[in-house]
Amino acid sequence: MADMGGHQVGLYKEWCDAAKEKDKRKRYWTYVEKDGGRDEISGKLAETMRSHYDRLDRIADDVERLGYEVAAEILRAQLPQTPKGRSGDLGEILATELVEEEIGLRVPVRRLRYKDGRNMAMRGDDFIGAGYNNDGADLWFLKGEAKSNKVLGKATVASARKVLNRDNGRCTPDSLAFVANRLLESADDDDVQLGRDIRDEVGLKAVPADRIDHMLFTMSGNGPHASLKDDFSAAGTNRDHYVVNLHIEDHQDFIKEMYEKAEDLGDD
Repeated sequence: MADMGGHQVGLYKEWCDAAKEKDKRKRYWTYVEKDGGRDEISGKLAETMRSHYDRLDRIADDVERLGYEVAAEILRAQLPQTPKGRSGDLGEILATELVEEEIGLRVPVRRLRYKDGRNMAMRGDDFIGAGYNNDGADLWFLKGEAKSNKVLGKATVASARKVLNRDNGRCTPDSLAFVANRLLESADDDDVQLGRDIRDEVGLKAVPADRIDHMLFTMSGNGPHASLKDDFSAAGTNRDHYVVNLHIEDHQDFIKEMYEKAEDLGDD
């Protein structure tokens, strides 16, 4: 239930050039595609995308039992088909991968596997990172909001920050309960323990603000809008803040191209 899915090390490293700024506990990261970077990672990214909607071993089992065409049809039934649905989902997927690659916290539940309808946005926090601090004693969270826009502007950044600040900056109780309950269904003892600890947090609210990081992740066709830097400057220093932009110039074509690739399971 809470496997790392098709997460592969170094997606961003191979794909993008990064510029990183740090101010106390705040980080401002911008990513642009390297020349040829997309070609390097498109196969890996397509597989990663599939893993966010279903377990890769289940997809492989469908291929073995039913052949590529039918297996692709089963997968397609889980993937969004509208441009808006695809854009939102891919923003979440790429934010999740960034958390695991660059910050080292797990995003232990692949939320998109549990959608009510493939074109519908899910309620609750977009992504939650969870783990323990260096000595393993204390629970640590990352509350994340992902935005994917052809043109990123001030209103989008402001609405994302508003969501992050809601509930006194804590992860929403229903989002935490969802993650905890999925982990408790796992066969892995460490997952179950993490699930219990997260479940306790819903009732006890014991994790202090300085152990609940925030990430505002944006993917856009116009690169980092000035409001993103303003948001970074205005963020408090009582927790780690990550303010991120991934600049994809052909934003909508890229999304369409990647979903077509993810849906194509091949025939060999």
